[in-house]
Amino acid sequence: MDRWAEIELFVRAAELGNLSRAAETLGLSNSAASRHLMALETRLNVRLVQRTTRKLYLTEVGQQFFQSSKTVLATMREAEAAATEQALNATGLLRVSASLSFCIEHLTPIVLDFTRRYPNVTVDVVASNRYYDLLENGVDLAIRTRRVEADSSVTIRRLAETRRLLAASPDYIAQHGTPRHPSELADHKMLLYTLADRPNELAFSKGDSKLTVRVESLLSANDGQVIQAAAIGGLGILAQPAYIIYSALESGQLVRLLDDWDLPRLTMNIAFPTREHVPAKVRLFNEFLFNRFKDNNYESKWTA
Repeated sequence: MDRWAEIELFVRAAELGNLSRAAETLGLSNSAASRHLMALETRLNVRLVQRTTRKLYLTEVGQQFFQSSKTVLATMREAEAAATEQALNATGLLRVSASLSFCIEHLTPIVLDFTRRYPNVTVDVVASNRYYDLLENGVDLAIRTRRVEADSSVTIRRLAETRRLLAASPDYIAQHGTPRHPSELADHKMLLYTLADRPNELAFSKGDSKLTVRVESLLSANDGQVIQAAAIGGLGILAQPAYIIYSALESGQLVRLLDDWDLPRLTMNIAFPTREHVPAKVRLFNEFLFNRFKDNNYESKWTA
């Protein structure tokens, strides 16, 4: 029996004035209860109770220990109840991390709807184009575009696959023409995302054909929103994930180029710390985000 259980037995016995009844309420045999009470007194090196066959009396030290122990146990029970309440109900601070583009294009409206449904959750959005260590930075959940996590303490849940697309504005196409083959990109003004793997090399595939084209950037940036704004402004051709530029394509601000060729696709995942008991706020936001993607059929739109 651990120390807290010994103290609980002592408090129950003091409240009931009888060790046998205390043992019964805790599911212990009389002999086990006696051993535990004796172990507590031995550990404290004091006599806490005086016992007769019918009644249990507290010594002076026992009275003082009883009052202190009652307070400690009540605090422990309140802490356990609060933890259980938080585990079952969405409350507290939820820290979510994602790229700036994902936050602007998708996360903000999702958070708005989530907080309307779960008003006791406060959401802290960490918009960043680098991947934070979840545990070190207190991040509850992150949206990431990589297939696997090297850290075994992180669990991932697949959200969607997305194509990377080439696109430019109608004005740019009118002034500079439409490339008909990937090799022609070397003669165009390119807008490159610097955090991509080998941003100056575009690896194309079409059926059994594979081709890597080296390009130089007119403008480069570490954020997709900068790249998209430059492309809409007619500055050049971008290569960005469909989830970032889908709205601009739908509105006609950008036009797909070389769409019959495929660039390496990205897999979007939800990442969260691996733990036995996932807090309700994390579990519910995870489901909320996953269902939003499913309901909007994002993968089909972004891989078309």
